Amino acid sequence: MMPRTVVIAGASGFIGSYFRRRFLEEGWQVRTVGRDASADAQWDDDGAITKALDGAELLVNLAGRSVNCRYDEKHRREILDSRVLTTRALGRAVAACAEPPRTWINSSTGTIYRHAEDHPQSEVSGELGSGFSVDVARAWENELAAVVVPATRKVPLRIAIVLGAGGVMSPLRNLARLGLGGHMGPGTQKFSWIHVEDLFGVVVFIHADAGVTGPVNAATAYPVDNRELMSLVRQSMSVPFGIPTPAWLLEAGAVLIRTQTELVLKSRWVEPRKLLDAGFSFQYPALAGALNQIAKGKADPSLT
Repeated sequence: MMPRTVVIAGASGFIGSYFRRRFLEEGWQVRTVGRDASADAQWDDDGAITKALDGAELLVNLAGRSVNCRYDEKHRREILDSRVLTTRALGRAVAACAEPPRTWINSSTGTIYRHAEDHPQSEVSGELGSGFSVDVARAWENELAAVVVPATRKVPLRIAIVLGAGGVMSPLRNLARLGLGGHMGPGTQKFSWIHVEDLFGVVVFIHADAGVTGPVNAATAYPVDNRELMSLVRQSMSVPFGIPTPAWLLEAGAVLIRTQTELVLKSRWVEPRKLLDAGFSFQYPALAGALNQIAKGKADPSLT
């Protein structure tokens, strides 16, 4: 029996490298599209991308420049282009396939919803926000919607903050280690998140269930506020206390380390309504368990 084939676009990052390893462990053949020389196809080569996609049953697009930077004009253009132009290139390639992928899961972001401290934002009733990050998310999803590939189910995946051995955990753990792991700003802002292993599970689940259509929110059903987040980060590292950081100090610090305070001050309250209704089961529904697993440095739940 031929192995099942998945194409991962943007496979060199924190999530992509995790996905690549997990798909290989599950017996899939993995092809990659990216900028580095080790990728099976480069972004500027439509023919090579089409060749990589032809005969694959699943396409997962994770490509996109990190948003952990100052939003100056150059970075804004890079953030937008790295999402929209890669989606457009994949659309051209899928359309050119003799045997296109059955499912195309394209990254989007839970940041597309408004700042919400009053109630959760589901795929059906959630209200979209405003500002640069939301504009990027809209453009990203619109680009996917515009692609005409009748044989391929396209699912924009609105991903919350992804937790694992890397990504956002590194700076949070560093702050805690330095004694600065108190709440940030008011501390009441919601933190929607998902463990990287559950995100992998979501992708496999969506591919297997043709009844799940996009957009789909990828987040645990149990978000926390920033105060609880930082408390649990400290506990997972056995750090007894953390100094809170007021919003004005975050603004000053963000300029110095060249990032945006939106990454920690926006209240993201994302509800995974479609996944819950479809019967998806989270391995890490609660933050304490997810952080303890990450703190132990164990790569996947089978080891815990």
